[in-house]
Amino acid sequence: MKRVSGQNGESGQSQPQLGGQCDWRPLFPFESRELEIEGHRYRYVDQGQGEPLLLVHGNPTWSFYWRALIAGLADRYRLIAVDHMGCGRSDKPQDYPYCLAQHAQNLRRLIEHLDLRRVTLVAHDWGGAIGLSAAVADPSRFARLVLMNTAAFRSRRMPWRIAACRLPGVGRLAVQGLNAFARAATWMATTQHGGLPSAVSSGLLAPYDSWQNRVAIHRFVRDIPTSAGHPSYPALLELEQKLPELGRLPVLLVWGMRDWCFTPAFLQRFLEFFPLAEVCRLNEAGHYVMEDAPREVLAAVDAFLARHPLAMEPA
Repeated sequence: MKRVSGQNGESGQSQPQLGGQCDWRPLFPFESRELEIEGHRYRYVDQGQGEPLLLVHGNPTWSFYWRALIAGLADRYRLIAVDHMGCGRSDKPQDYPYCLAQHAQNLRRLIEHLDLRRVTLVAHDWGGAIGLSAAVADPSRFARLVLMNTAAFRSRRMPWRIAACRLPGVGRLAVQGLNAFARAATWMATTQHGGLPSAVSSGLLAPYDSWQNRVAIHRFVRDIPTSAGHPSYPALLELEQKLPELGRLPVLLVWGMRDWCFTPAFLQRFLEFFPLAEVCRLNEAGHYVMEDAPREVLAAVDAFLARHPLAMEPA
């Protein structure tokens, strides 16, 4: 196992070995660093130098999802791609409060640990609610928002394919036992004929190779707050109420228009909160917009950053 020296006070740690049927590792040659949070290792990729772009994934992906942005922008920006606790290369404790508030708190711990300022948040799926929760908690650290096929507000919309994974007993067996949620996403979350290429599928699935290692995937599915009685409902409601406070920031909404989960209706809802947002509609992309249209997304993000340069910091 290769060892990597940490920075900003982290100790060098061996890199976790992830499996996979097809060799996906050449697609993601980035080593991870770690921050210990209450005895658990919270891992992240930290590549490049300059203005920080904080990349926050959703469920059931991990930092591997952002590889095209990391490779394409690390020559000009600092790309920090987290693995939520229970995901990717991070630890996967079985008895852990996998919920929106905890994930947001972990992200805030990393932001503070690295003392990130003038951050551009780039978020997808659950990463939107998690990243935006961190942003409304400390808005002075954030400068721009890039949101992709996500939500950060209450909604009663739930596709039957996700609702089925929440059924008592059978839902857990399917998601955590058979890996049905993550495996199905490799062809249902993309518009590519026949699903994602085998190396990409293997990369996305690599961290989730056992019942124990799929605990967070199942808990993410269970954590969708559809009623006021859900434990995460107060956190989501608070986020929704504070979203307009971020309207002062430049916002780019990148949307795969063929997403059956975060449909264009979610895009329209975001425009109610951020009426001045720029929009990049990708008509042939699905939920995994970074997989279906990586070049288009990279170009859109790159151009957005250039259109909204950050003011020089005072000397």
